[in-house]
Amino acid sequence: MSWDAVVVGAGPNGLVAANRLLDAGWSVLVLEAQPDVGGAVRSDRDVHPDFVHDTFSAFYPLAATSPTIASFGLEDHGLVWRHAPAVLGHPLPDGSWAVLHRDREATASGLEALCPGDGQAWLDLCAQWDRVGPHLVGALLKPFPPVRHGVGMLAALRHVGGLDFVKTLLTPAGEMVRDRFGGEAARLLVAGNAAHADIPLDAPGSGLMGLLLAMLGQTVGFPVPEGGAGELTQALARRFRAGGGEIRTDAEVVHVEVADKRAVAVRTADGERHAARRAVVADVLAPALYLRLLDAGDLPDRFLASLRRFQLDPGTVKVDWALDGPIPWTGAPDLACGTVHVADSVDDMTRAMSQVHAGAIPASPFMLTGQMTASDPTRSLAGTESFWAYTHVPQRTRSGDAGDGGIRGVWDHDDCERFADRMQARLERLAPGFADRVVARRVLGPREMEARNANLVGGALNGGTAQLHQQLVFRPVPGLGRAETPVRGLYLGSASAHPGGGVHGACGDNAARAALAHDRVRGLLPGRR
Repeated sequence: MSWDAVVVGAGPNGLVAANRLLDAGWSVLVLEAQPDVGGAVRSDRDVHPDFVHDTFSAFYPLAATSPTIASFGLEDHGLVWRHAPAVLGHPLPDGSWAVLHRDREATASGLEALCPGDGQAWLDLCAQWDRVGPHLVGALLKPFPPVRHGVGMLAALRHVGGLDFVKTLLTPAGEMVRDRFGGEAARLLVAGNAAHADIPLDAPGSGLMGLLLAMLGQTVGFPVPEGGAGELTQALARRFRAGGGEIRTDAEVVHVEVADKRAVAVRTADGERHAARRAVVADVLAPALYLRLLDAGDLPDRFLASLRRFQLDPGTVKVDWALDGPIPWTGAPDLACGTVHVADSVDDMTRAMSQVHAGAIPASPFMLTGQMTASDPTRSLAGTESFWAYTHVPQRTRSGDAGDGGIRGVWDHDDCERFADRMQARLERLAPGFADRVVARRVLGPREMEARNANLVGGALNGGTAQLHQQLVFRPVPGLGRAETPVRGLYLGSASAHPGGGVHGACGDNAARAALAHDRVRGLLPGRR
């Protein structure tokens, strides 16, 4: 059977692309290697049957602000967003907390109490974001170059300091927060958000990332889907199926067939061929598409040479806990925080990230954590907590263990459990008695991550490094920056394409829109239908 389009991969980007093409009247088949849809947006009860845990990602500020996600009306297909009482918290060693609220005045008030002057500095930053933020987000989520939002951004800059604000965006996060704020609490709110990506805090690009996520937390929050992260992708799948689209799971694509320099079909591991009359959209990691699914002769030698320099982001170790009570944080704020960052200071965070980039296993890992029952009470029984923490580790351990030397970096069961113990010990210092509340624990190391989602090679969550040398026109290789590939009718719709990682759907949407645009042009040519 033939289809107008075949989409490879049923992660959020693949499902977005499939819905967009279906809305245009195309017949669309989605093929997914795993037993269910979702990619890195899934949830399960594997840790404990009474607890829902998000297998990979958990909080979705980019989805909340994404015009792509909003355009699908997923609330009509069962999606319900929930918010924690407070967006984000960062405990300090003295027992005080930096807390980000959706109410900017509340955020500023808390920062002012910790360091006079930082409250107003926060409000000033918010005011600048009000002018620039919508255009910046719009530009980031559109194909490169983003003409309309680029013009809007230029017009807004004159109200926020012009080139001085551009310099702020390009300043490394560590330096930017020291220039803006006098106290460690405010600095940690921005720097901690910068550390969600793999850009070193002393490198350009980290300041922009920190500002983006901190201000999204301030404006749209860090929402979660009620019932688990998987409800977001399930809603996309329900919408797609309701419109007549077809999804086949346990269907691993092993080859993209090319004829006359055009993608015409895909083949699955069981030998089945699925013809694509108009387009193939690949929600797969760039090296997997170009080096595994295509024949080398289908691509220019120069392109392949550039692709072999494609850089992954660091690996990940994630620990899930089922807790029989709330986390006993020292000095916990009155309003529970959905996300909690763990680092003693910006310098401590910088040191941990630098160790990872140097190929060393961090001694005191910077951790992102999520109190999921506090965010969505359906995740576990009242009075309990579904909790997780993750941190980055090197893709390849070259410099040993910066800690006690007991972790080798091979990430077998022993390595993962030892490192999870290190992470848990760090939590215990901030929340004495934490270990006593653990009912069950699961550790997902780089190998487990990749086994559950082939795009997460070595536990890389971002589809490739977010550093500036592999963004914009350099993603996935220099000269692209768009969903088009060297093969006609084949579009890269994964996080390896611009604008990169994060659950915003823009990569899939850009791929689908490119396919539609090229098909319209193709239809105007004689003999091309």
